[in-house]
Amino acid sequence: MIALLLFGVFFLLVFLRVPIAISLGISSIVVLVSSSGLFGLEVVTDIMYTSVAKFTLLAIPFFILAGVIMEQVGISKRLIDFAQTLVGHRKSGIVFVTVLVAIFFAAISGSGPATVAAIGGILIPAMMKNGYKKETAGALVASSGAIGIIIPPSIAFIVFAVVAGDQIPVTINRLFMAGVIPGILVGIALIIAAMYVRWRQEKRGEFVLPEGFVIRKATGKERWDAFVKAVPGLMMPVIILGGIYGGFFTPTEAAVVAVVYGLIVGVFVNRKDTFKKMYSIFVDASLQTAVVMIIVSAASVFAYIITTEQIARDISEAIMGLTDNPILILLLINILLLIAGAFIDAISAYYIFVPILLPIMIFLEIDPTVFGVFMTVNLAIGLFTPPVGLNLYVAAGISKTSIMEISRGVVPFVVAAIIVLMLVTFIPALSTFLPDLLGVK
Repeated sequence: MIALLLFGVFFLLVFLRVPIAISLGISSIVVLVSSSGLFGLEVVTDIMYTSVAKFTLLAIPFFILAGVIMEQVGISKRLIDFAQTLVGHRKSGIVFVTVLVAIFFAAISGSGPATVAAIGGILIPAMMKNGYKKETAGALVASSGAIGIIIPPSIAFIVFAVVAGDQIPVTINRLFMAGVIPGILVGIALIIAAMYVRWRQEKRGEFVLPEGFVIRKATGKERWDAFVKAVPGLMMPVIILGGIYGGFFTPTEAAVVAVVYGLIVGVFVNRKDTFKKMYSIFVDASLQTAVVMIIVSAASVFAYIITTEQIARDISEAIMGLTDNPILILLLINILLLIAGAFIDAISAYYIFVPILLPIMIFLEIDPTVFGVFMTVNLAIGLFTPPVGLNLYVAAGISKTSIMEISRGVVPFVVAAIIVLMLVTFIPALSTFLPDLLGVK
C-alpha cells in the first residue's frame, strides 16, 4: 500500500510536469503524513540536511564552479579550434570535432547540460554550415553532451558512490577510471551514427553544402598555435585525474584544485578579465549547485522511505521472481532504467533505483563498479531521450528547432548509444580493465 501510494503520487506529479525535486518531496511527505501523522515530518528536515552534509558531496559544487570558470574564460572555444585544425578538413570532420570537444569538455565540467551549453553555441551553427540539418546538428550535440556524466570527473559517479555506499563500499576513484573506456565507446558510436546519417542524406540528395563553401586543411603552424592555446584546457583532466590516482589528493580536494587552476588559467593565461566576471561565474555555479542539492535532499527522503519500509527489498524480490536467468534480469533492468531515464534526471534515478537494484547486482555477483557504469550510461542516454531529456531542450534552444524535430533527429544516436550500453552491460571488462590495470581498488 505504501509503495503504491509513494510511486503513484510521484509519477502522477511527474506526468503533470511538476519538477522532479518537488515531485519527490511531495510524494515522500504524503506517505509520511498518511503513515505516521504530522510527527513523521520531523524526519524530512533531518534527512534532507544529513544527505547533503557529506564531505564527498562537496566535490559537486567545486566541479560545477570549475566547469563554469573554464567556460567563461574561453577554454571551450580553444578546444573547438584545436580539434578543428586536426580533423575539421575531412569529409565528416565537423562530426569528429563535435564529439572530441564534448569528451574534452566533459572531462572538465562533469555535466551533460553544461557541456551542451558550452559547445552548442559554436558547433551547432558550424554543423549546419557543413550541410547538416539543424535537427541533426542539435541532436548530435545533445547526445555528445551526455558523455559528460560518463567521462571522469563525473558528478553522476560521485552521487552513485554516495548512494551505493549505504549498502556496499564503492570508491569514486574506481568509478572515475571505469568510465573512461565506456565514455570513449559512446563517442565512437555517435560518430558512426552521424556518418550514417550523412550517408543517408547524401543518398537522398538532401545533403547540400552552401554555395562556395570550402573546407581548408590547417597548416602545421596553425595546428601548433591552436594546440598551444588549448593546452590549459587539455591539462585540466590530466591534473585532476593524475592528482587523484597519484595519491596527491582525494576527488573532493581535486575539485578544489580544479577551481584554483581554472582561476589561474583565466587570470594569467587567457587574460579574460576573470575577476570582473566573478560575480556572474559564482551566480551561475550557485544556481546549478542549488538545483543539484535540492534534488539530492528531496531524493534522499524518497530513498529513506523505500529502504525503511522494505519497498526496495520487495521490488528486488519481485524482479528476481520473474526469472533466474542473469542475462534476462540485466535486460529487464536496462529497459527499466532506459524508461526511467527518459522521465527523471540521473541524480533522482540513483536515489530511487540503487537501493532497489544494487541487492540484485550483489546477488548476481556483479561488480558494483560495473553496475555503476552501465547504470550511468543508461541515464546518460536518458539525457537525450524524449520527452524529458535535458540535453534535448538545451540543444533545441540553441539550434532554434522544436522538441519534435530534434527528437526525430536523435533516433540514430539513441540506437548507437544503446548498442554500447549492451556491450558495457555484458562485457564487464570494458569497465574494469583500466581500474584493475592501475590497481584502483
